[in-house]
Amino acid sequence: MRRGLPGRTDHVVVVGAGLAGLSAALHLLGAGRRVTVVERNALPGGRAGRLDLGGYAADTGPTVLTMPDLAEEAFAAVGDSLYRRVELIPLHPAYRAFFADGSRLDVHTDADAMAAEVERFAGPGEAAGYLRLRDWLTKLHRAQMRRFIDANFDSPLNLLNTDLARLAALGGFGRLDARIGRFLRDERLRRVFSFQALYAGVPPARALAAYAVIAYMDTVAGVFFPRGGMHALPRAMADAAADAGADLRYGQTVTRLERAGDRVTAVVTDQDRLPCDAVVLTPDLPAAYRLLGRRPRRPLRLRHSPSAVVLHAGTDRTWPQLAHHTLSFGAAWHTTFAELTRTGRLMSDPSLLITRPTTTDSSLAPPGRHLHYILAPCPNTDIGPDATAWSELGPGYRQSLLRELERRGLDGIGAAVEEECLVTPATWQAEGHAAGTPFSAAHTFAQTGPFRPRNLVRGTENAVLAGCGTTPGVGVPTVLLSGKLAAARITGLPDPPSARPAPAHMKETSA
Repeated sequence: MRRGLPGRTDHVVVVGAGLAGLSAALHLLGAGRRVTVVERNALPGGRAGRLDLGGYAADTGPTVLTMPDLAEEAFAAVGDSLYRRVELIPLHPAYRAFFADGSRLDVHTDADAMAAEVERFAGPGEAAGYLRLRDWLTKLHRAQMRRFIDANFDSPLNLLNTDLARLAALGGFGRLDARIGRFLRDERLRRVFSFQALYAGVPPARALAAYAVIAYMDTVAGVFFPRGGMHALPRAMADAAADAGADLRYGQTVTRLERAGDRVTAVVTDQDRLPCDAVVLTPDLPAAYRLLGRRPRRPLRLRHSPSAVVLHAGTDRTWPQLAHHTLSFGAAWHTTFAELTRTGRLMSDPSLLITRPTTTDSSLAPPGRHLHYILAPCPNTDIGPDATAWSELGPGYRQSLLRELERRGLDGIGAAVEEECLVTPATWQAEGHAAGTPFSAAHTFAQTGPFRPRNLVRGTENAVLAGCGTTPGVGVPTVLLSGKLAAARITGLPDPPSARPAPAHMKETSA
């Protein structure tokens, strides 16, 4: 059992109705706590919000859902079910990848289908290497999930367990790119299984091999899409919390925390005062620390992940070569990561993610129309252009992205745009995200596991943090877990076993 909060914890106020806050609320409700959730926006979701663009329903945050049974755990805590409230559609392919040499690869999560696709793409030797890689990814996930990802840490000594030895034996403390290279020689294939390191904020050549667990989630466990868009997940979580007795208060901004000594006694908003026994804070770390009036001392300043420019584009046409998720890789690779994480330059040869949710759910756009989400990684505002510079850079960068997509085969995309919204690091910074990035603190070794900012804060007995800046980290699965781990700090329950594989009773689709 890990350290919990002292004193009464009967009434908990959760600040923020994003995925972390809603996960915490459901687990707390299931443990018998009275829960009030305060959200500054008019809708639940936080980063996973919803934007209405003249009849196009755009997801503002994550577009990829993996490991849905981690969400199911939160619903199950109150006797509910994700699978009853939301139709989850497995995506086949999970991704489609296009490369600068004109080649194309469909990424399947079924082992036989993917082995056949890799053999077509790069030959039987690489197909055999893929199967060995898949086996390694599965073992890596098994070694990490229970003790490293789905776990609270009180000290680095918590790492000393049998799973640490298993992880070391699997090469988890080596470098990601080199480890993937032991299985796959084709550089294009290595990209497909290592680009996920970007979300952790570290180039594959420097990332720990342990972060291949993200590739497990994408390429082995499966990629899903909720009918109605990704926002359907937090909306369903909020509905389940309300049905279980939570008091959900939207459109209220938390202005301060009242304290008595080392305890928070009330959460004060611009409309109300909410007495409480404990509080869960899910805003980005700088905002949470400001509310607490203190920040933990760290020997080194936090390093943040790269940011992203996102163009939400509602169009009057689409392009048949696109899948639900399409990766468009430039020729450059190592240079791209250097630009994003060291030199602070915009990508000179961009690699892009294009998500077309109307592939799977046409109701997200007006009849005969299509919705495209174009994501271009970019430096954060700590090392790249600052927020003020983006007011001038944004329109020109939008044009250059559309020109690049035209060059890569999306003929006429610029003229096809009917409704749009451009999101830049300035947008993220205005929403309270440190360094203008929605991906929070990077997963360097010094910011991973017990070295990541803890979900307990010294000097405040009854406050817990949740969200991507704290344990266990960035991404939908880990943010859901952060809410569960925050709840476990309050309830004093032992860390529960990790989630089982997602049930196989969901409708399939192909692109």
